[in-house]
Amino acid sequence: MNSKFTDYVICINNSEYPASLELHKLYRVILDEDALQDGDLRIVDESGEDYLYPAEYFLPLNLPQETKQQLLMSFA
Repeated sequence: MNSKFTDYVICINNSEYPASLELHKLYRVILDEDALQDGDLRIVDESGEDYLYPAEYFLPLNLPQETKQQLLMSFA
């Protein structure tokens, strides 16, 4: 399992990135402390690549560890 994926969020605003983000979709977050300090999240978007987006565009999901593991395996 790849530990660089640390969390999952749901997109609540894609107004500036309609081609890259889908509203109400679950996205993987890659740990990036520098991005967090700047108010951004590193998200694996619709392109399959990771990019920085404003953290305010997402709501964090508080998922059980087992659910996170199952989601991560499903992306593999």
